[in-house]
Amino acid sequence: MSEPSIAIEVIYADVGRQSLRTVTVPLGTTLREAVRLSGLAEQFPGLDVRGCPLGIFGKVIADADTRAVEAGDRIEIYRPLLADPKEVRRLRAEKAAKAKAQNL
Repeated sequence: MSEPSIAIEVIYADVGRQSLRTVTVPLGTTLREAVRLSGLAEQFPGLDVRGCPLGIFGKVIADADTRAVEAGDRIEIYRPLLADPKEVRRLRAEKAAKAKAQNL
């Protein structure tokens, strides 16, 4: 008798492209193992599937190495931010304030 399996999705977005894969994995597979089985590491050579943060439907999962996937999960692979969003907003606000002061 074959081992029961479930279908999940694994998604990763790089700067210039993205990939969404539907993968069938054995019941009890961890998030990290499901990402490895998806084959996305081969498609994105710089992707560190062993250490990158993972999430499900926008929520980061801290125990991705031990948490088992559930049917219908969409595992998201997160990459490091190029810029801190708070810093970008602060710089934008400073620039807007300077522009407003010059127009007065």
